[in-house]
Amino acid sequence: MAVIVTRDLFKTYNPKTIPVHALNGISLSVEEGEFTAIVGPSGSGKTTLLNILGGLDNPTSGYVEIGGTDISKLSENELIDFRKNRIGFVFQSYNLIPVLTAYENVEFVMLLQGRPEKERRERAEALLEAVGLKDQMRRRPSQLSGGQQQRVAVARALAPRPAFILADEPTANLDSHTSANLLDIMGKLNQEEQVTFIFSTHDARVIDRAKRVVTVEDGAIISDELRS
Repeated sequence: MAVIVTRDLFKTYNPKTIPVHALNGISLSVEEGEFTAIVGPSGSGKTTLLNILGGLDNPTSGYVEIGGTDISKLSENELIDFRKNRIGFVFQSYNLIPVLTAYENVEFVMLLQGRPEKERRERAEALLEAVGLKDQMRRRPSQLSGGQQQRVAVARALAPRPAFILADEPTANLDSHTSANLLDIMGKLNQEEQVTFIFSTHDARVIDRAKRVVTVEDGAIISDELRS
């Protein structure tokens, strides 16, 4: 079952002055449970594509369908709710809320969703245990290493039970050992919970572990490789 379908995505910035064609007709389908890397050189369009898949940016033309919903037809408030409930994000810079503990960061989206306290507690504790941080859950981001902060970010992304997780260069600020540990955790979650992960990355370590590698260049897909 496809969790994401795009058709003929085009994105042009500054169309009235000096147009920059970031995407040039991308059509893509991502199935449930995939562990996919979108790769390409800087300026290839992969981050623009990820932002459009996440509803953070709009295409100039074409559409994105997530779980049967054309997100271009949603109002701004509907799109905010849709992202909150259906899409998990992991950013290069972690983007944790500094005044909240690890536990509170993971719990936060579920709080916005109006989930009961018992459900929030059980889900947050289970996810922090899954990423190896249950003993650190009362610490704030400043008391955690970069790798630990990114593991909290992964747990937070999983908390609302999204349709998929978008990870934009999640290993960029981590050393090789920490990156490998994080990828082990995400790979395990992908297998055990059938969570769909879509990475935008330059990192060969991420690419080596991906089950599918989509290569983007000049805003177009130039190869799409499935691996066993």
